[in-house]
This record gives sequence, structure tokens and C-alpha cells, in this order.
Amino acid sequence: MIGISALWILVLLGVGGYALDRVLTSALTRNFDNYIEYVLTALIATAEIGPEGEAFLNRAPADQRFLEPYSGLYFQITAVGKPRSAAGVDLDLPSRSLWDRRLKVVTRHNDFEVHVYDSPEFTGEKLRVMERDVRLPGSQLRWRFQVAQSRDTLDDQISVLRRTMIRSFAILGLGLVILATLQAFYGLWPLRRVRRSLAAIRSGEKARIEERYPREIEPLTEELNALLAHNEKQAEEARRHAGNLAHALKTPLTVITNAATARAPDLADTVCREATTMRRQVDHHLARARAIGRRASAQARAPVWPSLQAVERAVTRLYDNVTVDLAGDRAAAVRVERQDLDEMLGNLIENAAKYGGGRVFVTVRTTPECVEIEVEDDGRGIPEADRSSIFDRGARLDTGKPGTGLGLAIVRDVAQIYGGSIALEESEDLGGLLARLKLPLCR
Repeated sequence: MIGISALWILVLLGVGGYALDRVLTSALTRNFDNYIEYVLTALIATAEIGPEGEAFLNRAPADQRFLEPYSGLYFQITAVGKPRSAAGVDLDLPSRSLWDRRLKVVTRHNDFEVHVYDSPEFTGEKLRVMERDVRLPGSQLRWRFQVAQSRDTLDDQISVLRRTMIRSFAILGLGLVILATLQAFYGLWPLRRVRRSLAAIRSGEKARIEERYPREIEPLTEELNALLAHNEKQAEEARRHAGNLAHALKTPLTVITNAATARAPDLADTVCREATTMRRQVDHHLARARAIGRRASAQARAPVWPSLQAVERAVTRLYDNVTVDLAGDRAAAVRVERQDLDEMLGNLIENAAKYGGGRVFVTVRTTPECVEIEVEDDGRGIPEADRSSIFDRGARLDTGKPGTGLGLAIVRDVAQIYGGSIALEESEDLGGLLARLKLPLCR
């Protein structure tokens, strides 16, 4: 930030300084030329032709520098193309300040306009020359009036101006760079405080970022606190699941250990039974752990219809005599990972196909808050008194068909993890069970 600011300041001051230098230099040069033009006009106004055709001034120039040799201010009146008269008289009129020198008369222009240029014709002295051709009354010749002044004064003024500008712009640039540096350090200082707070949280001194920060930094600290709370919640859920799993496995392991120690004759049956129980518990907790881990993704999004079609194809292959009908909003999408959505829908539709009479009807509805997925079957249904207990882990009302009794429990737990819910009702159309799954809408 400081480097970019310094570079930008340097560019702006350079461009601005160059433009200002051009403007002020032009103004000084224009003022310098105005004086030369005034002298040139005065010379033309006072010039006359003598009896031999020579040029002379009816009034001496007011500036005494024209009388001092090599004073730096000169004039010269030249008869272009005819330097002498018929009597051999020199027609030109140079100023006394020229002494033994003469201004060059160039022939690159042939008009009566004013021309200004710089000339190095005098050694060690740069001249600013202004000239104009005129025709004087009583003469057929073209007369060139030239006024020249040394550029030393003008160059000194421009040098003083440029030194002043460079110093002023250097001080201004240095001040702006220092200001940008202080602004960067002051503006980023709250981030250093945030870093110290995070270090204190990592070391265990703090649990949250509690200090007040500027409003530009507050969203960052709020998100960091939310992230810390989210991580703590996940850690707490992981500890709770680990404790629940340990508790659930403790009893089967104790039964197996006691049977093995007592050398029970039904040890094999006991091991198989308790191993099945442990597998159900492990499957259940693994499903919850996967859902909790995937819930952290901020981009969780899954379209409902492709998942329903995939589950419908799998169920119809598994159960030949079952017909699954899909209806409703085909564009509905939920804030759930696709794998978890497939698992929930798979458990609900498979249960409906397994325990129903052969018909399964799935309806998708979108509300302003959520997406409702209704799964209906034409089976015997579940008595209202048993609908709450059926979500318990391992609970099964029909033990004559294969299963672990964890399907609905997994659906309930995963739905709750994503902020959804599952409810069991009676199907009015098919007469069997209606499972109403509500999941957060993905807009």
C-alpha cells in the first residue's frame, strides 16, 4: 500500500509539476517577449529615411542599455538586399550596444509578420531575437527591424522558478508519502490487534474477540467469533457423539466379554447378535458425523429432483412390484449436501417401498421458507402412538423384514443438523404412512 501510494504520488506530482512548469515558463517568456515587442514597435514608429536613403531615428530609445556596449539589449535596422546608397553611405542603423558586432539577417521568411526566435550567434550569450520587415515612407526598400535581448535574465528567472517548484514538490511529495505511511499503519493497526487477540485465543487466554474495533473491522471479528463458536459446537458435537458411541458399544462388548469368560454354549449367537447391534450404532453415528462435517460447507446446495429420480431408479430395481410416482416442483433446491439428501430420500422411499403395498407417491412443494418432500405409501401405516418412538435408534415395528431400525433415526438426525425436520402422518390419498420432510430452501 505504501509503495503504490508513493508511486502514485510521484506520478501525479511529476505530471502536475511538468504542466505547471510549462505554464509558468510560457508566462515568463511571454512577458519577456512583450517588452521586446514594445521596443520593436517604438523603433518602427520613430524610424525615418535620411537624404541619402539611410535609416535614422527621430527620437533616441528611452532604454539607456542601447547606448552601453555589450549591455545585452540590442537593435538593428537593416536594408534588406542593399546595404549602401549610390553615394556609398551605409544604410543600416545598429545600436551602440552592438559595438563591433552585427545581428544576422536571415532570409528564411519574406513577409511583414513578427518573428521571434532564439539565436546563439554571439559567443557566450544566448539571444532572444524579434524581427519584422516594414516599408518606410520615402523608401522603396524593405527594412528589417531587429531587437535582441540576452536570455540570461529570462533563464535565471526560469531556473529560480524550477528550483522553487522542485523543492516545493519534493517537500509536498515527502509529506504525502509520510501521510500515506501513517495512514496505512494507522488503518491496519486494528488488524494487528485482531492478530494478538487470535494469538490469545489460541493460547487459551481468551475464548472470543471482545475488543471494540472500527466498523470496517467489526464484520471480520464477528465472522471470526462465529467461526470460533461453530468450531466449538462441532467439537462439542464430536465429543458427544464419541461419548454416545462409546456408551452404546459398552453394553454389547460387556455382554460378549461375559459370554466368552463364562464359555457360554450360545457364544456364537451372542457375538452375532451383539455385533449387529454395534454395527447399527456405528452406522448411525458415522452418518451423523458425515452430515455434521459436510454442513460446514457454505456452498451446500442440492437440487431435489435429480436425487428423487436417482433414488426412484434404485428402488424400482430393488423392488420389482413397487411403483414410485414423482410430482411437484422440479426446480426445487435445498441447502443440503447431495450425498446427505440422497441418504435421507433413500431411507424414506425405501421404507415406503418395503413396508407399503406396492405404490409410493412423492410430492415436492416449495414454500417461502423451506422445501417440503412428502413420501406416501399404501401400506398399513403406523399408529399415532408409535410415531414418535419409531425415530429411536434401532426401533422397528415390523421385525419380519430385514433392516437395522436406523433409517428414520438417521433421517431425523441429518435433517436436524441442516435445520430441517421430519414428521410422520397418515396419508389421505393412499391410506398408508406419509413422511413429511422439511429442508431449508436454497434461493
